[in-house]
Amino acid sequence: MDTESRIAIGEALYGLVTLAVKSGPRQISLTAASTLSTLDRTGARRLTDLAVIEGVSQPSMSVLVTGLEQSGLAERRPDPADKRVVLVALTKTGAEYIRARRRAGAGTFADLIGKLPADQASALLAAVPAMNRLRELESDQRAAAAGTQPTDGESG
Repeated sequence: MDTESRIAIGEALYGLVTLAVKSGPRQISLTAASTLSTLDRTGARRLTDLAVIEGVSQPSMSVLVTGLEQSGLAERRPDPADKRVVLVALTKTGAEYIRARRRAGAGTFADLIGKLPADQASALLAAVPAMNRLRELESDQRAAAAGTQPTDGESG
């Protein structure tokens, strides 16, 4: 595929991301929501790993995690493999919150897809595996940046 076609697809996807962000709930910051999503996808993480994955400083991530703890969405707990290490994990409330947020976002797109002609809706359905693979590739890049294992197909 030529560069121009890839850019056209990228612009269309970016426009959809912008729509998703604008129509999403505003109870927490995008970085906080992304952090919860990372924890949901990959399980408990060290604070330093989360900072690298989310592209923020360690002190900023510490403040963010403290806020998530105060909201009941995440918790700090000892690493069972190394009691000196503290892991950040989703609480049940945090998992429910991030899944509800995803369902709401998916619902917004489902409503819009329902307004498309059948052939265009079918084209989107055919593209779902490729879109999921894009998420996996990006997640693998973030995991590599944090020095951890790829998500092995998990996405959020």
